[in-house]
Amino acid sequence: MNGILIVDKPAGCTSFRVVAKVRGMAKTKRVGHAGTLDPDATGVLPVFLGGATRFIDLMPDHGKRYTATFILGITTDTQDASGTVLRTRPVTAGQKEVVQALTRFQGKIRQIPPMYSALKQDGKRLYELARQGIEVERQPREIEIERIALMWCDEAAGRYTIDVACSKGTYIRTLCHDLGELLGCGAAMQDLRRTQACGFSLQEAHTMEELQSFADSGNFSQALLPVQSAFTGFPRLDLDERASHLFKNGVRLSLDHLPGLPSDQSGQRLTVFGSDGAFLGLANTADGCLRHIRVMAS
Repeated sequence: MNGILIVDKPAGCTSFRVVAKVRGMAKTKRVGHAGTLDPDATGVLPVFLGGATRFIDLMPDHGKRYTATFILGITTDTQDASGTVLRTRPVTAGQKEVVQALTRFQGKIRQIPPMYSALKQDGKRLYELARQGIEVERQPREIEIERIALMWCDEAAGRYTIDVACSKGTYIRTLCHDLGELLGCGAAMQDLRRTQACGFSLQEAHTMEELQSFADSGNFSQALLPVQSAFTGFPRLDLDERASHLFKNGVRLSLDHLPGLPSDQSGQRLTVFGSDGAFLGLANTADGCLRHIRVMAS
């Protein structure tokens, strides 16, 4: 069973646990995921099965999109509602001030990763150090907020929901924390839902209950997307029967014998398809040859 499964991850479940459950439903050992979500977060989690797992590390660098709800007036050690409250402050900011402050985070900014994160320092995860009460200096990293907008608010309760489109490596709870500091009252994220990741959206996602229903009826494969759906932005190259056979066996093909290759795609990554329309893998062009990047296992 090969393909990509878009899971609507439930709250209270780790990404690793989702993979374990899918492995049981699909009755296959080769299962992996891209773009880890925190246990309390929900939303889009791409899961790869079978031969698709060979392509996880080659996923295009798509941005991500989230909806996040935060509450003003509190600061926690984890920067979200699951942590220990470190400080409470009066809330003097309202909707107008929040909207104005959001504009300060638009574009390329520098963000300090939180201590409660999976980043490593000296071989140890930061969250492991944080649980021991150890805080270490972290270097700020450049991220990009492509879009940030207010979706909903309860001004009296100090609760706000924002829509954020951002680059890989952005910590939304840190964004909420930094917004609270800018407003002078602090903030902690309450809920996080990922609506887009790896080029996939919630419209393509299945809940765990839906997936279990597919598995119980013996139709689990119907929930899968083809591997090539992760690379729809790449130019496509269709090979004839002989070239397909050679490509699958690792033979470099001369570009002179590939009339279907667009002349302006030299050096770019390509999705390669066989004479029967099957996805064969990824390749690029160099030195007059079609060079393999990754081949779909037979």
